[in-house]
Amino acid sequence: MAQFEYPEDLRYTAEHEWVRPGGTVRVGITAFAQDALGDIVYLQLPSVGDQVRAGTACGEIESTKSVSDVYAPLTGTVTAVNDALETSPELVNSDPYGDGWMFELEPEDAAAVDALLTADGYRQVAS
Repeated sequence: MAQFEYPEDLRYTAEHEWVRPGGTVRVGITAFAQDALGDIVYLQLPSVGDQVRAGTACGEIESTKSVSDVYAPLTGTVTAVNDALETSPELVNSDPYGDGWMFELEPEDAAAVDALLTADGYRQVAS
């Protein structure tokens, strides 16, 4: 089985999204998720200004294998979307924690970030 990297400075959901903590959080999918999906060919992401609720679908990822939902890791307002993914969705495969980020979110409750999984906790879910 492949060994994937899960950066220690991020928080994770059981649905395989990651969150980079800060005032506004950055969101993407994990190396495990992008590997399971295969080659990503299209993303439908939330729009700036959208209100999203933790645990609900807010977008879709289409790959050569399937179509999967993107879930909001936290409740809040979308403040930015990675426009580069419109023309280069494969960035999610090649750099899931960097250039392949999906959107940024202003959390309704900043403390909710701390309730997400640590890298160690996520490794247990993803194994």
